[in-house]
Amino acid sequence: MSATKDAVACEFGDGLALLNLKSNVYYSLNGVGAFIWDLIQEPRSIAEIRSAVLARYNVDPAGCQADVDALLKGLADNGLARLDREELV
Repeated sequence: MSATKDAVACEFGDGLALLNLKSNVYYSLNGVGAFIWDLIQEPRSIAEIRSAVLARYNVDPAGCQADVDALLKGLADNGLARLDREELV
């Protein structure tokens, strides 16, 4: 999973505002989403992203997987990130 070059991010409160340069649509990410966005500036496996979130935040592993997968799917569906040879469960 990695971020595309079609997005520009800037800090906004505790999170990030993302602009999709192709669609001109803005998206917002909370603090955890901003952490994940930082992670995917370089290609990482989905398992690595989940592990990093679990290591940084005190969250339930099953809930973490569901939330991380939902965010990654949303980013990919909106052209902000791409899956690299992986499928979200």
